Amino acid sequence: MKVVEATGRTVEEATQKALAEIDLPIERVKVEVVTEPSAGLFGLIGSKQARVRLTEKISPALFMCDFLEQMIARMGLTAEVEVEQTEEILKLSVNGSKMGILIGKRGQTLNALQYLLSVIYHKKFPGQDGRLLLDVENYREKREETLRTLAQNLAKKAVRTQREVVLEPMTPQERRIIHTALQEHTSVTTYSQGSEPYRKVVIAPK
Repeated sequence: MKVVEATGRTVEEATQKALAEIDLPIERVKVEVVTEPSAGLFGLIGSKQARVRLTEKISPALFMCDFLEQMIARMGLTAEVEVEQTEEILKLSVNGSKMGILIGKRGQTLNALQYLLSVIYHKKFPGQDGRLLLDVENYREKREETLRTLAQNLAKKAVRTQREVVLEPMTPQERRIIHTALQEHTSVTTYSQGSEPYRKVVIAPK
């Protein structure tokens, strides 16, 4: 993050000098007036120049990427972090060796890290409406495929036995995958029961 200070006869002049030094457009910096200019006695004695401080604004995507990279490094791991941001989501994708420690059993550690990063993200950037998604070694994609297959198999079981099938507790995101996978199914319906973090999906025959 770049920080530059400059002086000038006016705040505007000092700002322009600082912009030239920091080499960034004014939209990407925060301008702080450190000292207001003053003419002094008779315009000569005790006069002060304006002093401004320009601080580079860090984008939410870059800040979260750097934060996660530092967190991983402190854990003694080596990994690359890629970031994608749209209006709806900020996705952080981690790839490297020995990443199982970041995923945990059935993604429990991954989900906990995602929650932590999400709290930091929305606290640091309160104007951001989109959600944060963390993925490690494409675990989310693989997990989604596994859950879709599981949903179809358990739907067959519910139809065959004519009994409800209750799944293990899942995160809201994982429950949504099950609901979506079976929403067009003609022989079963799905609903959720229980309270977080033990809320479960139930697959029921129609």
